[in-house]
Amino acid sequence: MWRSLFIALGVMAIILGFECLVIDSASLYSASGTNAESFLNPVGIPSANTREWRPKEWFPWAFLSAGGITILYAFTLPKRWYGSAAG
Repeated sequence: MWRSLFIALGVMAIILGFECLVIDSASLYSASGTNAESFLNPVGIPSANTREWRPKEWFPWAFLSAGGITILYAFTLPKRWYGSAAG
C-alpha cells in the first residue's frame, strides 16, 4: 500500500511540473463574493474575484525532480523492507 501511495504522489508531482512548464500564469478564482451566474455571464467582469499566479522558473524543475525521485524510491521500497526482514 505504501508503494502505490508513493507512486501516485510522484506521478502527481511530475504532472504538476509538466503543467507548470507549459503555462505562463494561472488565474485562481476566489470563492467569496461569487455565484454561479458570474461564471456564465459573458458581460460580467470576473477579474474582481481572481488572482494571477505565475510559477517561478525553478518550480517546474523542482516538482519534476521530486516526482522522479519519489517514483524511484517507491520501486525500491519493497526490496528494502523484504531485504531487512530476511536477514
